[in-house]
Amino acid sequence: MTAPQDREQTPPSATPGFNAHPNVSPHRTPTTDVASDPCPEPPSEQPQSTGPSYSVFEPWRKKSIVLASAVFALLSPVSAQIYLPALNDLAEAFDVSDAKINLTITTYMIFQGLVPMFIGSFADTFGRRPAYIICFTIYIAANIGLALAPDYASLLVLRCLQSAGSSSTVALCIGVVADIVTSAERGQYVGFTSVPVVLGPSLGPVIGGLLVQYLGWRSIFWFLTIFGGVTMALLVLFFPETGRKIVGDGSIQPPPIYRTLPQGLASRRARNVLEKTDSRAPKTKFKLPNPFSSMILLFEKSMGLLLTMGAVVFAGFYAIATAMPTQLKKNYGLSDIQIGLMYLPMAGGSLGAAGFIGLTVNRNYARHCRRLGLPLDKKVQQDMTNFPIERVRLEVGMPLLLISGIVVVAWGWAMKAQAHIAVICVLLFLMGVSLVGFSNVMNTLVSDISRGRAATATAANNLTRCLLGAAATAAIVPMIDGIGIGWAFTVFGALYVAAFPGLFLLMKKGMSWRQAEHDRRNKKHEARQHPESPVDVTVDSDTAQDTRDKPEKRDTNTE
Repeated sequence: MTAPQDREQTPPSATPGFNAHPNVSPHRTPTTDVASDPCPEPPSEQPQSTGPSYSVFEPWRKKSIVLASAVFALLSPVSAQIYLPALNDLAEAFDVSDAKINLTITTYMIFQGLVPMFIGSFADTFGRRPAYIICFTIYIAANIGLALAPDYASLLVLRCLQSAGSSSTVALCIGVVADIVTSAERGQYVGFTSVPVVLGPSLGPVIGGLLVQYLGWRSIFWFLTIFGGVTMALLVLFFPETGRKIVGDGSIQPPPIYRTLPQGLASRRARNVLEKTDSRAPKTKFKLPNPFSSMILLFEKSMGLLLTMGAVVFAGFYAIATAMPTQLKKNYGLSDIQIGLMYLPMAGGSLGAAGFIGLTVNRNYARHCRRLGLPLDKKVQQDMTNFPIERVRLEVGMPLLLISGIVVVAWGWAMKAQAHIAVICVLLFLMGVSLVGFSNVMNTLVSDISRGRAATATAANNLTRCLLGAAATAAIVPMIDGIGIGWAFTVFGALYVAAFPGLFLLMKKGMSWRQAEHDRRNKKHEARQHPESPVDVTVDSDTAQDTRDKPEKRDTNTE
């Protein structure tokens, strides 16, 4: 049987030996094999335009797909924050202590870290649409149950189920970006995917406060049910499958169960142009999602160090988000709605980071390509094996980390001094630019070095962030009570400084570590082939990653 990925025709312009398999990320242009020369010279053989396009989607379509996936990613932060204004009402309604109600927040965060490891692995194998549909189904069912919850036990269990349904949308969002956007333009796209993470804490408390005040706490979950239902309907009807193991670069007609409404209506007309894949695609070998694939990434040198350092920095964001409501109410007497509005400056800063910092990341990538004499084509995915992508990204990220540390410390002491509220707003805006901008750079780098497993890598990223975020959330209030808010956030600023040596080491050694991992994967790939079949040892690590999932048919272009 033939998988649909094997049926895409090799472009006539592709040079012999270049793997034009649609399921494989075309990381090497046919003009320059960067992996074969650690000191590449300027290419002179052919023009760069001979490389196959990474995605057939037009720029406007890419933007609409990424925007839609970012809206889907709103589910997780909004669901976490919209719940907070109802805590007192819930404690009274179920006649339990505040500590027990707070336990529903802790369990929510635990599931937020664990569940994406399963869904991310599933999505990388079986596609984004099935994963999204599973998540939305669980999420909607959980919200209906929460709206009708009769006691505290059901509230606790259903909150875990709600987290299970919503938490993976962030990992899936990053996976979608990796499916359709090359490294040359990824900085700006990834930037927009972080907006929901910051916008959620802004919108959630405001919406939750209004609903609790006028309609009662159960209305929160009915609102989320409606929001999830409408979003799922739009997903099923219009959101295309982007998983490269299912549709390649987007030119392969997906099987019926993967099709959107427009694709279904146009299927007969498409048969005149595309190959008939209705009854034979995709042949994807079934395997249970492996949650340990995310954890294994933590033991790779580059990825493990990257995820750990990123989580340490993002823990400061969780600490600030946790401390803000109490401190703003205590020091400035703000209401719940006003406190929710105070998150807007940070959201505005995150939008600035998505635009300006994203463009800066892309320009720095182009600058390094020119410096190394490499062709730059935003439609073609560059091979990263011998490209210093860690340096390219961290040259932008490390200055942002320094600014983040300064702003976090300044915010703590400004709160202690009860500075004018305008000062607090300015610091929150700068925090959105620097802290969220740094997070965007790290997310972009995670996507760059995890080709073919972006959702799995993002799930690992989510796990480390949630674990350290939960620790920061639990520790910040005792720290403020013990040493004061100024010194508490000075500690977080010091942690940012402590992250510098690790990131500097990653910038210096990251490429050699990836090369070693590349060699290890190639040997593993060779071992899976028939002994009589010679294997080209120059195949890039991403090809090996994608191909070993489909042992039924090998692409002879890689041999």
